[in-house]
Amino acid sequence: MPWVVPRRVLAAEGQSGANDRVGIAIIGCGRRGDNYLGGGLPARAQVVAVCDVDRTRAQRFAQRTGCRVAVQDYRQILERPDIDGVMVATPDHWHALTAIHACQAGKHVYVEKPMTFTIGEGRRMVEVARKYRRAVQVGSQQRSTEPNRAGCELIRSGGLGKVERAITSNLSSPWVLRFAAQPLPEGLDWDRWCGPSPLVPFHNDLFNCGGDPSWLVCRDFAVGRMGNWGGHALDQVQWALGADGSGPVEVLVDGPRLQPPVYEQPESRERGQRLCSQPSIAFLYASGTVLELSHGPLSGAIFLGEKGKVEIRRGSLHSNPKELIENVQIPGGPKYTQAHVDNWFTCMESGELPVADVEIGHRTATLCHLGNIGRRLGRNLRWDPVAERFLGDDEANSLLDRKRRKGYELPEAV
Repeated sequence: MPWVVPRRVLAAEGQSGANDRVGIAIIGCGRRGDNYLGGGLPARAQVVAVCDVDRTRAQRFAQRTGCRVAVQDYRQILERPDIDGVMVATPDHWHALTAIHACQAGKHVYVEKPMTFTIGEGRRMVEVARKYRRAVQVGSQQRSTEPNRAGCELIRSGGLGKVERAITSNLSSPWVLRFAAQPLPEGLDWDRWCGPSPLVPFHNDLFNCGGDPSWLVCRDFAVGRMGNWGGHALDQVQWALGADGSGPVEVLVDGPRLQPPVYEQPESRERGQRLCSQPSIAFLYASGTVLELSHGPLSGAIFLGEKGKVEIRRGSLHSNPKELIENVQIPGGPKYTQAHVDNWFTCMESGELPVADVEIGHRTATLCHLGNIGRRLGRNLRWDPVAERFLGDDEANSLLDRKRRKGYELPEAV
């Protein structure tokens, strides 16, 4: 049976067909939400409503899009019949709850990476997307980048022979920010910004993603660089190894457990990233392939196999020997962000799964979380990718999910 599709797809008397506008709401009007307006939205998209906890920012964003609805609580727009899909560009800790509520309201979802804040959230997101037959696309846009697609397909189809190692960048884990309180700006709902996470004092550097440092590296609100860039680099490894519905079986940790620094006042991210890039992390797959977080590219990976080496970066593909990729066909197309959003729109209408479907996003985010948990505990961990639990390690399993503040819990039933 086809999935339920937007009301505009089935043309009828008094109702237009698939070429008409698709109503969109943008939730989160910061840096990433702003990127959607810079060429990421297809021509048939109509921004019907915007949402941001900063009322002033939401109103300015609404003016830019030409829409009349700007709210601070996304729940106020989920029941609107003129909204077909929502784009979630919030900080990491809000992704799951927003996406789940949107699916339950019958909306399709485009959610930024890392898809989740915990492993437990991911499985719930998959369940709700399948139950309500929603197209949930994760913003790992390299899935819609043609050189990346061609390179991963080459490796997956055996063009490199057995893959012995994959090497990505040494992605740092998040650390602790305990800034003193600053005056709360007028129109900012700080309680809602903190949401499921602990209610901490407002500080402008914490709030703004370009701060010194910001929520992007804070353990209370983000998965750190492990999730931010891992949502691209580690995703490429999962794709190339054919592990979109699975993952590694062991987390290999070399060194003592991470003792994250505590930033009590603003400073650059250099110290935190250096300290939180230890201990060294690797993953073992059932195939015998080892994924190392060390000297590889930030946006992709180096793959070493029986026939040589293939390196995949954002928008580029190289090999040694060169003959490995000489017959690889790389078609042209729109810029990757636009292509990725276009794919989501197409899947809203067709009922097909997006190229970065919710299950794929969950498995990639799980890899990021496994790396952070391994560092946090400072020991090797055995992982069951089917049961999605650690084997014989209650302490590790206690980190699969987290407590949420009252009023911000995940729904008990999807």
